[in-house]
Amino acid sequence: MANENLKRVIIEPVTRVEGHGKVSILLDEDNQVKQARLHIVEFRGFERFIQGRPFWEVPVLVQRLCGICPVSHHLAAAKAMDGIVGGENLTPTAEKMRRLMHYGQTFQSHALHFFHLASPDLLFGFGAPVEKRHVFAVAAEYPDLAVQGVMMRKFGQEIIKATAGKKIHGTGAIPGGINKNLSIAERDEFLKDIDQMMDWCRGALKIAMDYTVENLEFAAPFGSFDSNHLSIVREDGCMDLYHGNIRAITKDGDKIFDQVDPQDYNKVLAEEVRPWSYMKFPFIKEIGPENGWYRVGPLARINTCDFIDTPEAEEARKAFMAVTEGKPNNITLAYHWTRMIELLHSGEKIKELLHDPDLQGEDLVVKGDRRGEYAAIIEAPRGTLFHHYKVDENDQVTMANLIVSTTSNNVPMNKAVEKIAQDHISGAPEITDGLLNHIEVGIRAYDPCLSCATHALGKMPLEVELVDCEGTTMDRKTT
Repeated sequence: MANENLKRVIIEPVTRVEGHGKVSILLDEDNQVKQARLHIVEFRGFERFIQGRPFWEVPVLVQRLCGICPVSHHLAAAKAMDGIVGGENLTPTAEKMRRLMHYGQTFQSHALHFFHLASPDLLFGFGAPVEKRHVFAVAAEYPDLAVQGVMMRKFGQEIIKATAGKKIHGTGAIPGGINKNLSIAERDEFLKDIDQMMDWCRGALKIAMDYTVENLEFAAPFGSFDSNHLSIVREDGCMDLYHGNIRAITKDGDKIFDQVDPQDYNKVLAEEVRPWSYMKFPFIKEIGPENGWYRVGPLARINTCDFIDTPEAEEARKAFMAVTEGKPNNITLAYHWTRMIELLHSGEKIKELLHDPDLQGEDLVVKGDRRGEYAAIIEAPRGTLFHHYKVDENDQVTMANLIVSTTSNNVPMNKAVEKIAQDHISGAPEITDGLLNHIEVGIRAYDPCLSCATHALGKMPLEVELVDCEGTTMDRKTT
């Protein structure tokens, strides 16, 4: 696009998200939006530099991608290494400890996003002044909500510590199993607080549901568009955040494919790169890159599953689907509502697991026939997470491919940015800070983790410039 005569508006950095990104908007002389894009401006090359490392280090190494959702990478990598050592059929204690770790992670992550990152938008409005758009303003005007957010995140973090050894970057999951069980004392500490956590989950769900329903006329079109949706589901179609096969549906709910084994993910999905972002652009092969993009995360999971196997979350799912009469819900702001359904589901699952005596079992690790390649999928808080590895006869990783949740949401986030810019900024006599925050609100609905998602496909060129004191380029080398 020739942009010599266009004005450029930059939002940098995008705030209240994990990682670093910016938005560029190109406007003509009448302030009509000609282009709006989300750019990811950091690069973290984990797929490359774990090559050559022994496979048993991978579950600990790859979680260093992020301090917000390390458990997701830890467990996805551990599941892949289970396959490498032939230990994918875990003992009941190992699987349930991992599930408890995973639900603790989902619980704390969803609470963090809703109360700390998204709540200023919902409580004060999208055009609120800057001094109101942060968690400290929430704490000042809604102290009870702020306390709930802190305590719910703390509860989830303590679950992670008890199952993984540390709140951040733990070591609990190992190839073929887990390295500790849950003691009676640890269990009893969590049981003391679980009922309070459940009450707070119900309250958070009501806030998100009421906001969406009461503001449906505004919320329905805000950054919204028809899309495909993808997640893993159990064989019976139930939502399962830890294990399952891949299902993708159209905007109308028709199945594109269903029950695809994780080992065959690259038969149905492909990735491409574009020059203006360090994030890849995944798509469904049979549809193609132009229209084969899809959404992942809480909204997609509620849309793709047939039911949820915990009673309160299932009732909440039915209420959510009733808004669109059972058809997939494509409202971008509905991510908040579905995120709180999953918060409630995670609380129910944690309570259920805490009463399971298998968590005190002592049979922790299994192994079987060695493999040289394996792919694993898990539902991270932000969406479907793919980890695929090859390991040689010397136990060294030779290939790694990660399709991270936010990567799959790359095209949807860009479409949300473009639509919000067209609907709210095009033709505006003045481009105010409040108007620009509308763009960020759309991005935040996806709860992106930009650090996790910045992996390039193929070789990234390295360009070095030698510049003198006056700014003149003296030499340039590109590898």
